[in-house]
Amino acid sequence: QLCILVSFFLGFCTNLLLLQTPEDILAQTNSKTEILCELKKEHAGVYWYRWSQERQNFKFLIFSSSLGKATYGTNISQDKFSVHGGSSHTSYSLHISHLHASDNGTYYCSVSQSSQLLLGSGTRLVDVLPLPQKTTQAPFSKKPVRCVTKRKASSKKGACSPLVWVPLAASILILLLSLVPTARRFYSLRRRLWLRIHRQ
Repeated sequence: QLCILVSFFLGFCTNLLLLQTPEDILAQTNSKTEILCELKKEHAGVYWYRWSQERQNFKFLIFSSSLGKATYGTNISQDKFSVHGGSSHTSYSLHISHLHASDNGTYYCSVSQSSQLLLGSGTRLVDVLPLPQKTTQAPFSKKPVRCVTKRKASSKKGACSPLVWVPLAASILILLLSLVPTARRFYSLRRRLWLRIHRQ
């Protein structure tokens, strides 16, 4: 009954007499792919359609007769779509090349029977953009460049480097502080000597 309703409104009918493989295809841009359609019995030829969810329509792509002749739909590129049939006329494969985002959709093989178009199980094609190209990276250097730069800078400064003048200044300060008691004693002795001389 479902088949009859679909056929009444759209003129298409899904049927298990047509088996499609694979069910889903994950492809990359500019690559190519293949969809296989197997028939339970021989027919005069196979139609191929694409259902676009975005545009909400079935588009006729190509018809391949059992004699190997192909008829293309409107604005369908012969370089993009081609059909290869088996010798038994029960196996047909749709080849799609130069894949693009506009090729996304569900593809159906179909045969005509009793004024109806029987559709296969469908193959969903999802287009994926190619991976970004790897950027060339410079080889990792084991030498710590920043440390070397600091060492070079400190070696150029020499005596002006804090590592040099801070200990030196501290040593001079300690030396001056140690000389203070000696200077006081020397001053005291000098004064005593001066007093003795003036008393005499």
